[in-house]
Amino acid sequence: MAEFDLVIRGGTVVTAADSSRCDVGIKDGRVAALGASLDGGRETIEAAGKLVLPGGVDAHCHIAQRGSKGTETADGFRTGSISAACGGTTTIIPFAAQYKGQSLRAVVEAYRKRAEGEAVIDYAIHLIISDPSEQVLGQELPALIRDGYTSFKVYMTYDELKLDDSQMLAVLATARREGAMVMIHAENHDVIAWLTERLSAAGHTAPKFHGVAHAAPAEREATLRAITLAEIVDVPVLIVHVSWREAIDAIRDAQAAGLRVFGETCPQYLFLSADDMDRPGFEGAKYVCSPPPRDKANQDFVWRGIQSGVLSVFSSDHAPYRYDDPEGKKAKGENAPFHTIPNGVPGLEVRLPMLFSAGVRTGRITLQQFVAITATNPARIYGLNPRKGTIAVGSDADIAVWDPDKEVTVTHGMLHDAMDYTPYEGHKVTGWPVVTLSRGEVVWDGQEPRGAPGRGRFLPCDLPEPARPQGRFVSGFDPASGAFVPQA
Repeated sequence: MAEFDLVIRGGTVVTAADSSRCDVGIKDGRVAALGASLDGGRETIEAAGKLVLPGGVDAHCHIAQRGSKGTETADGFRTGSISAACGGTTTIIPFAAQYKGQSLRAVVEAYRKRAEGEAVIDYAIHLIISDPSEQVLGQELPALIRDGYTSFKVYMTYDELKLDDSQMLAVLATARREGAMVMIHAENHDVIAWLTERLSAAGHTAPKFHGVAHAAPAEREATLRAITLAEIVDVPVLIVHVSWREAIDAIRDAQAAGLRVFGETCPQYLFLSADDMDRPGFEGAKYVCSPPPRDKANQDFVWRGIQSGVLSVFSSDHAPYRYDDPEGKKAKGENAPFHTIPNGVPGLEVRLPMLFSAGVRTGRITLQQFVAITATNPARIYGLNPRKGTIAVGSDADIAVWDPDKEVTVTHGMLHDAMDYTPYEGHKVTGWPVVTLSRGEVVWDGQEPRGAPGRGRFLPCDLPEPARPQGRFVSGFDPASGAFVPQA
């Protein structure tokens, strides 16, 4: 009887800590052994000259979600998970979005049903909280956290989603008490609304003015405010889709001061710019997302944030709204004002190859940094480590075998999502996953997606260690207990 179900032979195994030339033995969907010349595999994948990396963890993607403007994402769990697998990602964490007046528990139950029978790879679920009522914060949210929904996102902008500072503090205090991780979309809503009103009155409604309305200082101010609120409550937070140099500086300063503040960025801030929203006609709508891509010079600052570790998570923020579709970018017509265009760009499948090519191949980041920000860090921050995000004995056999020299020109036609465009059309990359395994089963063979829809499992998340408070209160005052705590 074979000792292993599958052996990956002769590749270079890379984790966030190190790399070594060794074989990987897989049994019952988990990594069973790492070593030289492993024998006894019923099946074998020859990986000589290849990299054997942990499957990516895309911790920020919008799948089967109706947006705040009423439009539905093009990708459901089937196409979204297939696209992820073909790009080397083996775990996705999309969002169950609560809108005002809704029961959080009912939203989660309905969202889980949308995933059943559809997902090809494993998935966890973040919550989006837009109505932090007494019922939600006192009963529903604590119960959901105990059920494995240990992270949630709050917004500082969008009429349908935004929380005021008092509501933010209430949510942060609940997260602290229950041990959950809070993700924050940090943009100043009133600044954006004020600029939008004046731009519209002056007739400036083309897609490029989205970037003007979502001014960079609005991101800086909201990032600073989010950090301040988290400091008051003494709770770690993660600022999502950080786009601007001064927001990165704010996170760096908070970290230097000893606060647990994490930062995430996305492909659009490395590979797109404000110039893309200024394309002829309505083409710029393809690149409208929030925060928007900044000027090209800003891309270097985002790279520096990744290189220094200030930005510790790299997610796609995949928000797939088709271009030529009444449910997509043209929902309000072919010449819709910028503020009515659904926000978001796709990027689930190309997230890893584009970062690998522009980061690892150029020497900007190491292989270990690549693994950390695309797999290990998000798994750790959201309570999935060590099941996911690493290659270690006992971990799930979620593995991507990479050809580091494979040259690919990105086109929409080669991708596997449900979109009708990619914002990265024509980008040339070097390095692509040629086999993707989910719990030891091939779900991408380098030519065709494999794996039956519905084989993906829901992942209840543990309470993340990075969400643990530090016991540091402003002026020593604990707002939860009313006590003064001596400060070291």
